[in-house]
Amino acid sequence: MNRINRMSEIIGLEPIADKIKYACHSVIDCDTYTRNKIEYVVHGRNIPAFLLVPKGHGPFPAVLVNHQHHSQRNWGKSEVCGLAGDPLQAFGSILACAGFVVIAPDAICFEERRVNASGTEENHKEDEWNHFLALCHGILTGETLAKIAIEDAIGAISVLNGLGIVDKSKIGCLGHSYGGNTTFFAAAFDQRIKYAVSSGSVVSYKYRMDNLTGIEMSSIIPGFLKEFEIADVIKEIAPRHFLIICSDDDKYSKDAPQIFETVKKHYISKNAEHNLQIKQYKGSHQLTQERVDYILNWIIGFAK
Repeated sequence: MNRINRMSEIIGLEPIADKIKYACHSVIDCDTYTRNKIEYVVHGRNIPAFLLVPKGHGPFPAVLVNHQHHSQRNWGKSEVCGLAGDPLQAFGSILACAGFVVIAPDAICFEERRVNASGTEENHKEDEWNHFLALCHGILTGETLAKIAIEDAIGAISVLNGLGIVDKSKIGCLGHSYGGNTTFFAAAFDQRIKYAVSSGSVVSYKYRMDNLTGIEMSSIIPGFLKEFEIADVIKEIAPRHFLIICSDDDKYSKDAPQIFETVKKHYISKNAEHNLQIKQYKGSHQLTQERVDYILNWIIGFAK
């Protein structure tokens, strides 16, 4: 069994349809694009998302934007689309204005996928507890948060893949922090993703464990570390385009340069050395305008 199939077996990933239809609940005119509130289904899970569609005839490049965590479970897709939270996280609305179709789903246990709250209403204490319970239940049943996060992201790509206005050769994926983690896992398992950016998220399990760095619940995969590390996941993105954004004082991307060097050897073996890139900044975990601009310029430069 090859590496990607073995990783899929450990996680328990199930096949996802190549194209997924969705229900549209509302459409808002945002001047240069429309914001569609949609819902798609993956293995019986209803996933709320925003689908941003530029005005015009296309075909357009398309991007899945995975939201961050930041212990703010009341913000998911809304933060990506500039409706709540940190404006620096609003990749979705900016890319839509630049002519990209964007899908921004709520991850499990965030925003509209919380147990005892809806919309962007704050419910911090119960949200945290319910997220922990979801982790426990997933470990017991085999439906881990990691499995759900990866499958739901692949499902979002299937939504994009089903749109006639999307250029299938220019489907990408990006995310910061928790969203960056979802991004590199999704890109590893889905060849339809042609380019991807993970910011503040590329760090080895070994570093986290050796330095008592928290491990996000959707990164907990029972038995995974016995055979694989994060570098092995990112190797599976080769020879496609992948950009790592990290910083020197960020514990969530601390050994990203070492991971880059490990993965680089694999990219070289695929004659794709220049398709793997890294940009390290001075500073901490949080996004800055400089980093956001670099990410956006990289994506727009590649896909437009």
